Amino acid sequence: MKMSEIKEMTAAELQTKEAELSQELFNLRFQKSISQLHDTARLGKVKRDRARILTRIKELEKAV
Repeated sequence: MKMSEIKEMTAAELQTKEAELSQELFNLRFQKSISQLHDTARLGKVKRDRARILTRIKELEKAV
């Protein structure tokens, strides 16, 4: 997910997407711990996307 896509999202959409990514990150970590994770690169991608969304949320909070 690119930052330009994230900037177009509303605050509510960002909160929803962050919750989804947090859940996916938990699931990926769980799969990794029991050696069922096949796409290990997905773990890093989810972490980066979640960080981008959290950054955008903080930007919106500071603007208010």
